[in-house]
Amino acid sequence: MSKLVVRPLQAGDERQWRRLWGLYLEFYNSTLPEEVYVATFSRLLSGDDNEYSGLIALVDDSPVGITHFLFHRSCWSLENVCYLEDLYVDKDVRCTGAGRALIEAVYDAADAAGAPSVYWHTQHFNYAGRQLYDRVAKLTPFLRYERPD
Repeated sequence: MSKLVVRPLQAGDERQWRRLWGLYLEFYNSTLPEEVYVATFSRLLSGDDNEYSGLIALVDDSPVGITHFLFHRSCWSLENVCYLEDLYVDKDVRCTGAGRALIEAVYDAADAAGAPSVYWHTQHFNYAGRQLYDRVAKLTPFLRYERPD
């Protein structure tokens, strides 16, 4: 039986994080310049309370998934809330519990920080992800708008 571990990102994870982050961006037909990769990884390791945190999932010590999340203020609560911005699991290990374990690890981090809510967005065509999300979260009626280019 394979052993699944979720832990915080470490400096030595950069090569595998880049691989997984690149595959995540590819899924969303996106590319980013090198300086964004460098800045993002640095932010994920900063430990700053106002910065993103990152987790990595390993199966038998091989990196298979990542997630990035942030605690921030909310006008609707006294406590910070948690935004799960990115979640990616390698195709060959999907439906094995890695995605759920990453989400649950974010839930645990939110609980430890006293954040009463964790939320995220996904695109409507992310069918595989949404099957998991429907089991571990509730779908809200909110739509997202953003400023045009």
